[in-house]
Amino acid sequence: MISELKKTTEHKMQKSIEALKNDFGKVRTGRAHTGLLDHVMVDYYGSPTPLAQVANVSLLDARTIGVQPWEKTMLQKVEKAIRESDLGLNPASMGDVIRVPMPPLTEERRKELIKVVRGEAENAKVAIRNLRRDANNQLKEAVKSKEISEDEERRAQDDVQKLTDRYIGEVDKALESKEQDLLAV
Repeated sequence: MISELKKTTEHKMQKSIEALKNDFGKVRTGRAHTGLLDHVMVDYYGSPTPLAQVANVSLLDARTIGVQPWEKTMLQKVEKAIRESDLGLNPASMGDVIRVPMPPLTEERRKELIKVVRGEAENAKVAIRNLRRDANNQLKEAVKSKEISEDEERRAQDDVQKLTDRYIGEVDKALESKEQDLLAV
């Protein structure tokens, strides 16, 4: 019972780290990367559709993303969807390809983005601590129902705390790495 609890808690903590890294991927640095447009939705014949399902997204150079819709009629809709996204990008059509240049980040914008990533990291830490609390509560319930002894509970709580510390450390490493990316000119 205890090993199963530890496994599920660790699995959930790992999911929190993956979610954090996914969120960090959406915060843009000065460099272009195709993952930036992953959450852009395009109006495709009346239904919102992810950009990757209606167009080919590629890197043209280090600071430019190229978007080529599979249907010529979608060119304006794709361009509009990118422009209206919360990314602050200004796409431009060139024939059947939409060029999306990455504007250079100002010092002020970098500081704003660092605040955003710190907030995301803090949310991930809170999620990990909540998982620890849930695991400890399950252990207390198991002691009450006499499934495990108090000594086993204490050892299991120590293990859960070690897991928590390890994953909080991973959050800190990911945050430090993302801050370095944002500060790099």
